[in-house]
Amino acid sequence: MRIFQKTNFNFIGFRKIAYAFSLILLASGLISLVVKGLNYGIDFRGGSEVLIRFEKNIDVSEVRSVLDEAGISGSLKQYGLDRSFLLSSVFSGETNELKSLVSNAFDARLKSNPHEIVRIDAVGPSIASDLKWSAMKALIASLLAILLYVGIRFEIKFATAGVIAIFHDILSVLGLFSILGGLFDFMPLEMDQSIIAAFLTIAGYSITDTVVVYDRIRERIRGQKPADYERIFNESMNQTLSRTIITSGTVLLSVFVLFIFAGPAIRGFAFAVFCGILIGTYSSIFVAAPLVFDWLRLSKSAVHLRGSKAS
Repeated sequence: MRIFQKTNFNFIGFRKIAYAFSLILLASGLISLVVKGLNYGIDFRGGSEVLIRFEKNIDVSEVRSVLDEAGISGSLKQYGLDRSFLLSSVFSGETNELKSLVSNAFDARLKSNPHEIVRIDAVGPSIASDLKWSAMKALIASLLAILLYVGIRFEIKFATAGVIAIFHDILSVLGLFSILGGLFDFMPLEMDQSIIAAFLTIAGYSITDTVVVYDRIRERIRGQKPADYERIFNESMNQTLSRTIITSGTVLLSVFVLFIFAGPAIRGFAFAVFCGILIGTYSSIFVAAPLVFDWLRLSKSAVHLRGSKAS
């Protein structure tokens, strides 16, 4: 199935504009990471989570007001139904003490709307540190495995450009989490283990899309002159454009539905995957392939220059 019968977009011609856009996107995210940091969930910072369910519907602002008056700090988000809420707190005491504080606060101020503490979970600081380090190791190991796979299947220029594109995608999404984290009650964008799973999903999807483009380029570039590279790269990316749009479009649609209807518990994961696939599709066309083009062009020019000097 093809959306476009034949296209002739000059992707390589727009690579410098794409490089500039990517640098602005990455710089904005990195500045936010340095200045603002990330909104960590209890998986990575430690603390307690309390799931509260009320008998009647209640506004999140009213629940937050009661908790603030009781001196209970933390982030509060709606959890599924309008009468269920998830409180994430850095409360350092025992879970039973936190449970009593929350229950007493609602019993005193919301007598007309009975509540139930459905569950309460706690993660200690040392466990949170171990989880954070384990997540980092999993992410680094996956990137090294991808570099090895693409390096064996293609040559080192393709592999390096592909991994750079993956770093581009992950750092872009990480920057968005820093910029937008904590701004919206319905989507706090906390960094937890589900987001690391989203990053691994993004890495796998991004390199899969990139490899499809690489395959078409490799098939057509063998034995060609450097002067023909721009035409070959553009033609290869145009030939895979329909496949890219169909695949990315269907996945984006599915993740968007997940983001809207799956509820707050999985909204951060869905947002990360949605942004990652969107940015990953862009990077396959405007980052990974153009980087290989520039590398090949510069390396061929250097070989030609050395040959001229030798003669």
